[in-house]
Amino acid sequence: QVQLVESGGGLVQPGGSLRLSCAASGRSFSRYAVAWFRQAPGKEREFVAVILWDGITTDFEDSVKGRFTISRNNAQNTVYLQMNTLKPEDTAVYYCACTPRSATQNHWDYPYWGQGTQVTVSS
Repeated sequence: QVQLVESGGGLVQPGGSLRLSCAASGRSFSRYAVAWFRQAPGKEREFVAVILWDGITTDFEDSVKGRFTISRNNAQNTVYLQMNTLKPEDTAVYYCACTPRSATQNHWDYPYWGQGTQVTVSS
């Protein structure tokens, strides 16, 4: 079993930055793929980014490429999502999720989820 806790959300102006953290408990976390998803009101949950266990292989949703980065510190069981040049359309609840299986962009492939953290981009 893995438990995930997100933090770092908040209110930021357009063009600003935030760093989200996903802290995990569970001894096998370092071998899991970890993804970030987001869900805006009235919309489906959508993929944002994923990082594999190696800490090197990553993938991003097209609208965040060049603005968001994802990284992990396996020694601290933590994954980070650095979000720069934020836009109002980035406003959503952001969730981290992980899987011991192959990483995908589909939320239904991830068995473990955090509770989410709100990100609001507004002037």
